[in-house]
Amino acid sequence: MSLKEEIIDLIKQPKNKNIEFKAVLPPSRVLAKVISSFANTNGGYLILGVLDDGTPKGLSGDFFATETVHKAIDLLTPRPIVNYEYVDAIGKRLFVIKTEKSTDDILFENNKYIRQGDKTLLFAVEDTQKFSSQKYPKISQLFNELTVQSENSTEAKKKYFEHIKSILKIIDDLGSTLYPDNVETITTNQEGKILSRILYSSFTDNFETYLSDLLFEIFLAKPETLKSKQEVTIEEVLNCSDMQDFVHYWAKQKIGKLQKGSVKGFIEDTKQIKDLNVLGAVEIKEIDKLLQIRHLFSHRNGIVDEKFLKFYPNIEPLNNEFNMPISDIVLKLEYLITIANRIDTAAINKYSLAI
Repeated sequence: MSLKEEIIDLIKQPKNKNIEFKAVLPPSRVLAKVISSFANTNGGYLILGVLDDGTPKGLSGDFFATETVHKAIDLLTPRPIVNYEYVDAIGKRLFVIKTEKSTDDILFENNKYIRQGDKTLLFAVEDTQKFSSQKYPKISQLFNELTVQSENSTEAKKKYFEHIKSILKIIDDLGSTLYPDNVETITTNQEGKILSRILYSSFTDNFETYLSDLLFEIFLAKPETLKSKQEVTIEEVLNCSDMQDFVHYWAKQKIGKLQKGSVKGFIEDTKQIKDLNVLGAVEIKEIDKLLQIRHLFSHRNGIVDEKFLKFYPNIEPLNNEFNMPISDIVLKLEYLITIANRIDTAAINKYSLAI
């Protein structure tokens, strides 16, 4: 039986332990996990350009899938036996990745993935996935919610939520420094104040990183959304090793206005996010205010300036030090989690992103 005949037969079957469908080209990290899971179980086929129900859709040829597979395999240790190629079947151009069963554990970032039913799962998930804080129960609630919310999400959101979980653990571990009296009171400990600013800046910076990573996934899934008449320099192109590197670079460039504190400017200039219709005037204003705090903490050591007073006129006088109790920091963190969930769900639905 030829590979073409084999694929036609496979897509008539539902997804299972040995067959996975994805409508679009996912990032290399997602491919690495799926390939690892097949190699560590019974081998299998990942067929790109097919909907979950087995309906052939076809895969855009604007980006070379082989480059992404190369990157995915390079992320695995040791390298599994993988064959891949484009196949024209049922009038559609599909990309097939066939992974052989391995006698050795194939690891991605020192983790082993396996197939269980039609799912790719982390093998022997540690008990640390469940977390309990005796000092601040809100942290436990958020941590465990993030674990659940990471399911059926983009790789971008999953990475962002893992970062937030690490911040929550730090907040719990260093409670005596961050909130020695109670979570509603600003610590008088100078180290605690500095650490609070660092933690706040970290999760807001990573919200921007999430948006950049999400754009990268959108560009891979829908290459046509990247096309525009915007000019780039030869140097920018030559500094990238391949098309996928350039796409990643360009996704990061798109959040330039967001880094400068202009959420509205970012939305207006980024059609892929604007078209999701998730961020309205209320959300834009609130995110803008959160970024102003980040700017104050990162660049002014918390000393209030005139720009900050435009957003928070009644908080602190000019040139005073602005600080927040840990309860306020966690509340603002929770708001960005809500926004990320809404953006992610809308992006998955609109652009058929891999989850």
